[in-house]
Amino acid sequence: MPTSELVLRVAIPSPLYSSFDYLPPDHCDPTQLKKGVRLRLPFARSQTVGILLEVSDKPQVERHKLKAAIEVLDNEPLLPNELMSLLQWCSDYYHHPIGETLATALPSALRQGEVASTKPRSLWCITNAGREMDADKLGKRAKRQADLLRRLGASHAGLTAAHFKELPRTWVDAMAVLVKNGWVEMTQIPALEYGNAEPELGPELNEAQAKAVECIHNCLGMFSAFLLDGVTGSGKTEIYLRSIAAVLKNDQQALVLVPEITLTPQLVGRFKRRFNVPMAVMHSGLNDRERLNAWLLARSGEASIIIGTRSAVFTPMSNPGIIIIDEEHDTSFKQQSGLRYSARDLAIVRARKLGIPVVLGSATPSFESLLNVEQLRYQPLSLPKRAGEAKPPKVSLLDVRGQNMEEQLSVPLLQLMQGHLDNGNQVLLFLNRRGFSPSIICHECGWVGHCRRCDTHMTLHMQKRHLRCHHCGSQRPIPPQCPDCGSVDLRPLGSGTERIETVLTERFSDIPRSRIDRDSTRKKGSLNAILNDINTGEPRILIGTQMLAKGHHFPDVTLVGVLDGDQGLFGVDFRAGERMAQLIIQVTGRAGRGDKPGQVVIQTHHPDNPMLQLLCQQGYHAFAKAAQSERQLTTLPPYSHMALLRAEASDALPAESFLDQAHNLAQQLGTPGVELYGPMPAMMERRAGKYRYQLLLQAQKRTDLHRLLGPWTVQLNKLPGARKVRWSLDVDPVDLM
Repeated sequence: MPTSELVLRVAIPSPLYSSFDYLPPDHCDPTQLKKGVRLRLPFARSQTVGILLEVSDKPQVERHKLKAAIEVLDNEPLLPNELMSLLQWCSDYYHHPIGETLATALPSALRQGEVASTKPRSLWCITNAGREMDADKLGKRAKRQADLLRRLGASHAGLTAAHFKELPRTWVDAMAVLVKNGWVEMTQIPALEYGNAEPELGPELNEAQAKAVECIHNCLGMFSAFLLDGVTGSGKTEIYLRSIAAVLKNDQQALVLVPEITLTPQLVGRFKRRFNVPMAVMHSGLNDRERLNAWLLARSGEASIIIGTRSAVFTPMSNPGIIIIDEEHDTSFKQQSGLRYSARDLAIVRARKLGIPVVLGSATPSFESLLNVEQLRYQPLSLPKRAGEAKPPKVSLLDVRGQNMEEQLSVPLLQLMQGHLDNGNQVLLFLNRRGFSPSIICHECGWVGHCRRCDTHMTLHMQKRHLRCHHCGSQRPIPPQCPDCGSVDLRPLGSGTERIETVLTERFSDIPRSRIDRDSTRKKGSLNAILNDINTGEPRILIGTQMLAKGHHFPDVTLVGVLDGDQGLFGVDFRAGERMAQLIIQVTGRAGRGDKPGQVVIQTHHPDNPMLQLLCQQGYHAFAKAAQSERQLTTLPPYSHMALLRAEASDALPAESFLDQAHNLAQQLGTPGVELYGPMPAMMERRAGKYRYQLLLQAQKRTDLHRLLGPWTVQLNKLPGARKVRWSLDVDPVDLM
């Protein structure tokens, strides 16, 4: 077909549920026009980058109204057919515009039209002249240069930019001066990272581990979904490593998804010790160039192992062999803005399309995964015992009713801490609340420090001397007196990790401590530094939020104290109990992971709560079975399916009015099998200055729900109130906030 007769159907990142037609660029080679290539396009009054969906000879509008594309940016499709198919499925399932869906799968640099090519990394090595320099003398006038010289002097192989991530950007200028003076030499090395030249051998497998590895090996080359259900410390990572080793022998690639960036460095380090193969790491902590390099090296097949957080599920691979999802229950796998996808669910769909196995690992599987095992969709792989000689910790409830407390520390817990510390062990205290206290209160009139933009209290941060809202980020100084009555008797209300640290500093003044929460790890590289410090055994008392609960191996921790075991008992979200149980089990799993016995104490004001008793006495699966029965009786997920339409505006009326219109539209379209609830205010009605309302759709059959969502979402933008609000659709929401 002559180029002049062709029409290009293009996906453009916009909120519109349609593709756009363009004419081919002038002097275009027709062989370049392949599905998945990028095009630079005129759009509105500017330019944008789109993805070619198909080439047709039948335009959607009259041909003379079409604009010509400016240029084709790629010689070959950046997104292979299997990934294009997955993204189309994703767009259809989550009812999200195809243009924005495809853009989500691309690194930022490619979305902006950059050339799809890798660049080598810079390696800096100290020279002989640099070793002769006295860094201490240099430090008086150039502290940054002195710091870099010391770091390079302590390294035998040289350092890359990744080693300086925690430093301000000024280190680049300081390094340039060192190179100019001949004290440092810069060379270019490949963008890939490799593991050890002499990989470590893995430990001997126990019977359950060996059986799990055999089952996975038998399914290589075909689709099969496995739920690797293993208690904390049972050696799930070793199963991942053995499975990946088998895939690498077939010259295939492995994709490993982890829920949070905090787990990535630890997992990468373990993989590097076991495999001498190129690896690509994908997470939000990378800059645009690093992310593009990793993405392209995975796409070309040069990277044998890809490790990343949820967005890595869209990474192209030339020869995929297995997908692994660690901590599959974690809600971090669900994207909460833009395209609200579940990386866990997409990974399963992708594995099915690729015809490869997918392994979901967790000590506390989600109720969805447990139901899939019951319905024979997943194969269960059980690891009921800890690996090696490690024994499960002893778990007990500590009734704190009527007890003297130092903030949230009871006397029995403090005595237990003293005993474990006297034996040279580490103690971990868990409180999933950062800051000094959840709020501040006037002792005279009862005034409480509210956020001016949200329906919530502001958290007191004593070290920074301010009040901060953890929902919108706004902050203000601690008031010198009560704004209502003028009293200066303002007191902290409740406790956070910062306040617990203050109490422990007074109580155990001679024992090193370490606090791990979002505040203490805000700087780049700070978390790794803290974790490395913990593994040396120097800090004996660890205080932290859920950042400490997942995946970390601290062999010297023998006592774990859960300071508030009641935090999830009375949550308004129906998943609050499930999340509480998962978090408690994950935290208790940090105790007794080495050759020392572990002990876990959960402080509670409700020691007779049947679900808490069940969790502590019989374990997570007994709790899950009871909680699932309740869900089934009330037809809540996973025994039904939900979608949540959210709307927000500067005033409440437009948001509520738009959802009223959406409700009426759904009824006009017909809703057999679908129930509508709302519009109703969100649990936190006002957040960041916006009033938020929501409309809940629920159906027992997934097909009924999507039969309505398809035509409904396309017409929502046409409603009169749509332009007055910001709205979003969340299919399979993980929270109702």
